[in-house]
Amino acid sequence: MEDFLKFKKMVTPIIIQVLFWLGVIACVLAGIVQLLNGDVFGLLTLIIGPLGVRVYCEILIVIFSINDTLTEIKNKSQ
Repeated sequence: MEDFLKFKKMVTPIIIQVLFWLGVIACVLAGIVQLLNGDVFGLLTLIIGPLGVRVYCEILIVIFSINDTLTEIKNKSQ
């Protein structure tokens, strides 16, 4: 709890995972709606949408991983 209150423990990676699943659900629903409306791009939305959401979320998580690694290096050097 102390790490959480002193901002030593990040909660954003957990939030990013939740946003990933919400993004995937949104892409799948949007793709299905597009297909039902006769739009050919609905299939692309079903396939490429979740992939794009995954790449975006991975980039955000890598940024936080870099921060964690740099914090570890800082703590070891002191």
